[in-house]
Amino acid sequence: MTENDNGGATVRRLQLGAHLRALRRAKGVTRDEAGYRIRGSESKISRMELGKVSFKERDVADLLKLYGVEDPAEHQRVLALAREANAPSWWHAYGDVLDTWFQNYLDLEQAAELIRGYEVQFVPGLLQTDAYARAVIKLGHDNAGPDEIDRRARLRMARKQVLARPDAPRLWAVLDEAVLRRPIGGPEVLRQQIESLIEACASSAVRLQIIPFASGGHAAAGGAFSVLRFPHEKLPDVVYIEHLTSGLYLDRREEVDHYAAAFGRLSIEAEHPDRTPAILHRLLAQINAES
Repeated sequence: MTENDNGGATVRRLQLGAHLRALRRAKGVTRDEAGYRIRGSESKISRMELGKVSFKERDVADLLKLYGVEDPAEHQRVLALAREANAPSWWHAYGDVLDTWFQNYLDLEQAAELIRGYEVQFVPGLLQTDAYARAVIKLGHDNAGPDEIDRRARLRMARKQVLARPDAPRLWAVLDEAVLRRPIGGPEVLRQQIESLIEACASSAVRLQIIPFASGGHAAAGGAFSVLRFPHEKLPDVVYIEHLTSGLYLDRREEVDHYAAAFGRLSIEAEHPDRTPAILHRLLAQINAES
């Protein structure tokens, strides 16, 4: 189990839960037996091991004793991780404008080492300009006032800082051509967004591909999705699918493999990354000619 200052509470809970599950299994203790020790139930142990609940330090200490962990230094290290798992994440200051179902994703995004995503409607959030982000936010929150729009846009710009870190995750995005043709916010906003994407192509942390209309149907016709991979031991890849009013998180091996395979086919069907700047320049020239 490794610590990562860039991960938030969600990742800490996943790490700690996975570690406790490994210790329990190694000791041959059932979830029922572990639940009894902490005055809880089998389902509570299950939720703890899946990282779905917060951790009481007393419960963690009791479980470590039950699992035969006697090293005081190890006790302190695991208890410190429990405290971190209960601490507010970096995005806590934006809680007033942050949908509950999206909060886990922000922690996962900050902790990932690789983010693979397919987009069919919008430029990925990590690559959006401020003006483009505001236009997208207005589409989804048409009743929001200027202050709320500003708060949501600032949150999205704060997310982008992850790509500026020395240990930035690699972002591999495949965009349907429709994303780059749809004038979100108007021609000028789209022009600036495409110019920003051209700059992003020069980053070693970004790999950008485009699926042209001419390719016809493809492997992910069902919609956008992201697959996140983490540097933490025992943390599985996670698929994230965003809906209008909720987000779906998948971590079962067969489901993740299905989406990973779909992304692999998309990357083959899309234009090679080396061609992306030329495609973007061509689209930019068309926008300039029409405006």
